[in-house]
Amino acid sequence: MASDNNPVIYDYSPYFLVYKDGSVKRLKAEEQTPAGLDPLTNVDSKDIRISADVSAHIYLPPININSNSTKLSLILYFRGGGFCIFSSASPIVHRHLNGLTAVSSSIILSVDYRRAPEHHIPVQYDDCWAALEWVASHRSDAGLISSYSLKLAGTILLDPYFWGKNLTASEKTADPVLRKKLDQLWGMICPESTAGNDDPRVNPLAAGAPSLADLGCTRMLLCTSEKDAMRDRALMYYEALTKGSEWRGTAELYEAAGEDHEFYLNHPDSNSTAKLRARIAAFLT
Repeated sequence: MASDNNPVIYDYSPYFLVYKDGSVKRLKAEEQTPAGLDPLTNVDSKDIRISADVSAHIYLPPININSNSTKLSLILYFRGGGFCIFSSASPIVHRHLNGLTAVSSSIILSVDYRRAPEHHIPVQYDDCWAALEWVASHRSDAGLISSYSLKLAGTILLDPYFWGKNLTASEKTADPVLRKKLDQLWGMICPESTAGNDDPRVNPLAAGAPSLADLGCTRMLLCTSEKDAMRDRALMYYEALTKGSEWRGTAELYEAAGEDHEFYLNHPDSNSTAKLRARIAAFLT
């Protein structure tokens, strides 16, 4: 509880407050949707336990995954929310992944990493890595993943969370309240960082950031939205990757006209969301 000696230092209403002593108060109970058969898409989902700290939902498309003639893509999905909000059971995330699974005919493993600000970076990275290792160890389990060997075919970035100390044009014109929260976000979830918003983990183009030539994939689909405050940084990253680096892969850029950050969660039945899902499905073929 706030007091003169323990004031609120980060106000992310209506989701949570962070106090000076590091304690966190979640402001509302989050609605949860259980795994199971979705009648709208005929996609089935199951709860998966990866480790003592990490769980996931696995989404199975409405086809026979045990067929020897069926080869499916597997999407390892790391949700957004600034590492702070949502889960695989959040209704808007669950509905989005049911729709994406159906359109792409892919298996999707949605990872529930431990959340900030209760857990600081790099806990979330460690949890996501544990999920990747779990997938690798279960690649021969046809009942969960598929009977095919594991190959990292590509990376899809959806409205990526990039930031930096020097504001871009799209950041300067963003809603001031939103801009303040975004400007404070990295310092809250990674207070141990000495570089602040130019930490390479949030600003991959900052001075001293690792070379983009070392990316661990050979294909990338970068999706951004025209009205997203972080749009400029997504475009800067794409330019640096495709024109300013020695990365030997191929990258594709997709921008949703007239849409804002994570519109596909807030408007799951829109034409823009349908187009985005179709674009992701095409990338996977």
